[in-house]
Amino acid sequence: MKKNKSKQSTGTIALNKKARHDYYLEDKFEAGISLQGWELKSIRDGKVNIKDTYVIIQNGEAYLVGCRITPLNQASTHVICEPERARKLLLNRRELDRLMGARDRQGYSIVSTAMYWKKCWVKLEIHLAKGKQSHDKRDTIKDRDWDRQKARVMKHKA
Repeated sequence: MKKNKSKQSTGTIALNKKARHDYYLEDKFEAGISLQGWELKSIRDGKVNIKDTYVIIQNGEAYLVGCRITPLNQASTHVICEPERARKLLLNRRELDRLMGARDRQGYSIVSTAMYWKKCWVKLEIHLAKGKQSHDKRDTIKDRDWDRQKARVMKHKA
């Protein structure tokens, strides 16, 4: 007889809402993260910030830069913690080649948009992105407001 496992409402750990505002997000990739034990404990406690993170590629490997994982006092008494160290991302060779090609040839940036749980692993959602200029950001805000107004009008007509 199988037991029903209670699922969390969401597996999201942290979001980078600023990335959607500053970039046109195109291709999405899912990457694992190489973490230490104290980092995993801090992530379970929700002490992670991915607001200004990006991905660099060095020597054929991808690294997450700018992610801050605040150490817990009780978990880090015997370990030297580096809250903002570069963390290695776990990607397939084909995915790394695609990211390197788009970055080098087409001028894309690689930004992270979300960190979430997938079973017992921490995963990072990264996107190939093109930067927006200030007038593009205003257009996005204007379109979003117009869509909201249309929805209100249609709601009252129905």
